[in-house]
Amino acid sequence: MVLINPNTSTATTAMMTALARRALGDAFPVRGVTVRRGPRMLTDPAALRAAAPEVLAAGLRATAAGDCAALLVGAFGDPGAAELRAATGVPVVGLGEAALREAAAGGTPFGIATTTPLLAEAIAAHVTALGLADRYTGLRLTTDTPELLSTEPELLLDQLERAVRACVERDGARAVVIGGGPLGEAAEALRTRCAVRIVEPIPAACRALARSLWR
Repeated sequence: MVLINPNTSTATTAMMTALARRALGDAFPVRGVTVRRGPRMLTDPAALRAAAPEVLAAGLRATAAGDCAALLVGAFGDPGAAELRAATGVPVVGLGEAALREAAAGGTPFGIATTTPLLAEAIAAHVTALGLADRYTGLRLTTDTPELLSTEPELLLDQLERAVRACVERDGARAVVIGGGPLGEAAEALRTRCAVRIVEPIPAACRALARSLWR
């Protein structure tokens, strides 16, 4: 499996790849690749749109190499995932779609906690496009900028935990998705800090891909 990081941070690629390897164990090898051009973080709709062709190019390079059984798009907005499905013959899963479907399974009311206010409308539109709006309790955001929080892991954890609690206590969520590939380590840590079910996008996407490959 190839995990494509749609932003240009190689540190983020390494972190997400490590999480995917832990999720899949020895079942499937995972190789992480970073897009060649674009922003270091996807924090607004323009960056998300600009990432899609870069993700497509990276996925086509990976499948052309002949050692790629599946593709995982490592951003919550799933940039380029639809294009890759149309252009390749391998299973393609985006973090957002996988996590949202897992959170909403069985009719569960779910919320999203994340760091990117400029993507709030795009996230809500993605939920609606997946047919999950009837179970969506809303989005809760951290207070500081995503750029600052990316350099302050403890501050990020504290603010995301507050956002998760707001999803539960104010909105009635019974599952909370942590909205972002670069938030993968924080999502893992929050499982032990929050009583509600935390849905981690990277493991959720790995489970979805494994189901596709085992069919």
